[in-house]
Amino acid sequence: MILRERIGLNIQNLRHSRNLSQEELALMANVDRSYISKIELARNSASADKLEQIAHALEVDPQELLAPRGAS
Repeated sequence: MILRERIGLNIQNLRHSRNLSQEELALMANVDRSYISKIELARNSASADKLEQIAHALEVDPQELLAPRGAS
């Protein structure tokens, strides 16, 4: 799995675990909803700054977005 896919799946899993829609997460992270969708689908890669914004909105350390699947 490439890193971009891992990040997208981690964001999607964290978002689902918090019962957030893409729209809600986007508003909290101050990004566009379509941007969240593209990251989750691994169509776009996010900058470090955007990943930090998304992690902050999800209330996790940015490192969690990079963690291998199944890691705690």
